[in-house]
Amino acid sequence: MNISEFDYELPENLIAQLPADKRENSKMLVLDKNNKTIEHKHFFDITDYIDSDSILVLNNTKVLPARLYGTKETGAKIEVFLLESQGEGKFWSCLIKPSKRVKPDNIITISDELKVRPVKRLEDDGEWLVELIYDGDLFEILHKVGNIPLPPYIERKLKSEELKQFDMERYQTVYAKDEGSVAAPTAGLHFTQEILQKLKSKGVEIAYVTLNVGLGTFRPVKCENILDHKMHSETFEITQDAADKINLAKEQGKKLIAVGTTTVRTLETAYQKYGCIKACHDHSELFIYPPYEFKVVDKLITNFHLPKSTLLMLVSALAGKDFIFKAYQEAIKNEYRFFSYGDCMLIK
Repeated sequence: MNISEFDYELPENLIAQLPADKRENSKMLVLDKNNKTIEHKHFFDITDYIDSDSILVLNNTKVLPARLYGTKETGAKIEVFLLESQGEGKFWSCLIKPSKRVKPDNIITISDELKVRPVKRLEDDGEWLVELIYDGDLFEILHKVGNIPLPPYIERKLKSEELKQFDMERYQTVYAKDEGSVAAPTAGLHFTQEILQKLKSKGVEIAYVTLNVGLGTFRPVKCENILDHKMHSETFEITQDAADKINLAKEQGKKLIAVGTTTVRTLETAYQKYGCIKACHDHSELFIYPPYEFKVVDKLITNFHLPKSTLLMLVSALAGKDFIFKAYQEAIKNEYRFFSYGDCMLIK
């Protein structure tokens, strides 16, 4: 399967630079994957499409202020993008820009409270292993000196404190809990506590899983043949409570609605590994593309994804590639807003 099959043209003005004025005011394209019909709605209509015969599963990961700006001893400006803690201690994998200016044991000063010591280059696409030098609570320090790692297509020419605080709030879901992601599970950005409460009042079961979103989720596929692509590993956790809820709901014949592709990969990975949804702390390298057969997920709430991305391949596997591309053209024609801060679709 060739990567060019998952390409499409998107006018630059449709790449959302800011979210909707209110989370629930995003537009929502509703796709019926069986009847191949398309409806134009808003996210506040979501409660009309989810009934008590459903279980809604969301990813409650929280985005870390992982983008750090610092200087070398020479005064050269360096950006450090934390990716993942490497077990115990103060060692992390990260991206460094410009990478060529950095050598092992250079000290990069982020602030009086935090310094970064590159240890060695990793084999993976310019990643580094670094040691973070600090005293006290790292997460408290990161909240003081770090920045929310917005995707590169969201341009922030003016990095004002007000805009920084805006992104700190709006690039998180309202139910975010466990800090550890370097990107938001963006399908969840449209939910409000009021909408979640309305769904609960209707008798909809709600469960939370955690997948810490890594850079690999959003990296473009560079292989001509997509079968040659290897997904980066991302850690996930399913609690006993969530596993019990999901397994019971499936036994009762309820439809499972996943919020976001990260939730899909968490659930489908768990089923693939254990034959059921089991309480676990594990990792996913699952690459979902047509014609994947879904074992757990029935419906999906998701944003519009980048051309040639693994996320576009995943939704194509669920709804059918031709139908997804027809829906994307419909969204472009009606000037839906694309990507992280953009509008969404419900695949039912």
